[in-house]
Amino acid sequence: MAEQIAGEHFLQAFLFVLEEAFENVHGIFLDRGTSIFDTLATLTAEDASTPVSVHCATIAAHVAHMDFYMNVTLRWMRGERPQVDWSEIWRTVSTVTEEEWQASQQRLRVTYAAIQDLARNSTWQSRDEIGGALGLLAHNAYHLGEIRHALCTFRSHVQPE
Repeated sequence: MAEQIAGEHFLQAFLFVLEEAFENVHGIFLDRGTSIFDTLATLTAEDASTPVSVHCATIAAHVAHMDFYMNVTLRWMRGERPQVDWSEIWRTVSTVTEEEWQASQQRLRVTYAAIQDLARNSTWQSRDEIGGALGLLAHNAYHLGEIRHALCTFRSHVQPE
């Protein structure tokens, strides 16, 4: 029979990896200075509003989508089953002002803190809880990769001094 993982062990591992993705690189899968908040802190509203191509979303849209996804996850984990339009952000978010960009990052920080709080108060006994947590990690890591790839693409014309 397979050994079960204690909920507390899962929680500690989840929070550790989540922290790496968002704010404090431990060397699990990111290099120093490449977490979500570290990356976003280097961007202006103009950067966040620059699409890689006419067929790609802006970084501002990726950040809004990450926040939206985490808010849906919060609602789902609380037992709600919201009807959502997953494509709305991709249709509506593109150019942001500096104030809108700062507000978007702040909303993401608030939602990230809410995810941490919810995780600390979960039982980690159901497949939905654990699957939701793993999905949240994978989803945000994917969007971090998209953002970092966009930066490489539209900053590639700058020559090092």
